[in-house]
Amino acid sequence: MTVTTLDERTALVVIDLQHGIVAAPRVPHSAAAVVANSAALAHAFRAHGLPVILVRVSFAIDGADQAKGRNEFPSLPGTPPEGWDRIIDDLLGHPEDIHVTKRNWGAFYGTDLDLQLRRRAVTQIVLTGIATSIGVESTARAAHEHGYHVTLATDAMTDADAASHEHSVAKIFPRLGETGTTAEILELLATR
Repeated sequence: MTVTTLDERTALVVIDLQHGIVAAPRVPHSAAAVVANSAALAHAFRAHGLPVILVRVSFAIDGADQAKGRNEFPSLPGTPPEGWDRIIDDLLGHPEDIHVTKRNWGAFYGTDLDLQLRRRAVTQIVLTGIATSIGVESTARAAHEHGYHVTLATDAMTDADAASHEHSVAKIFPRLGETGTTAEILELLATR
């Protein structure tokens, strides 16, 4: 479903736009394009007095707080570089923004994201970030399960794999909410 409306209390939730994640190759949109589109949305949300939530993923150096369980793609080897988990500068510098640190793919489990949204009477979230099929999709699924209206800015997200991105956008997201481009969301925001 193409994006049709934004609720009176809508928040922008930006997933994992941090130094170590935007540095990796991305498709089908470049990390720079995702950052630019996310920053444009953040600017507009702030101008309308709507919440902007910046989510980052971070782990203790010893990995003790990472999700456990067997999988075929174990955690990345070695120690991440200094500052890998710091939100990119294009989004920083706004004291009214809410910062959430997650230890899982999705931004709801094990964080205060739901509490922060409910305290502000938010009923809808617009999602952006990296990676489409991991952090963004996991957060969208949980938001839907928590009863939020979900809008996904499809040109403000990207992935390490084009097929994974396309699968999320074409097959999963329409079941969880509405999709639209940054321009379409900005237009709806401007007409509120």
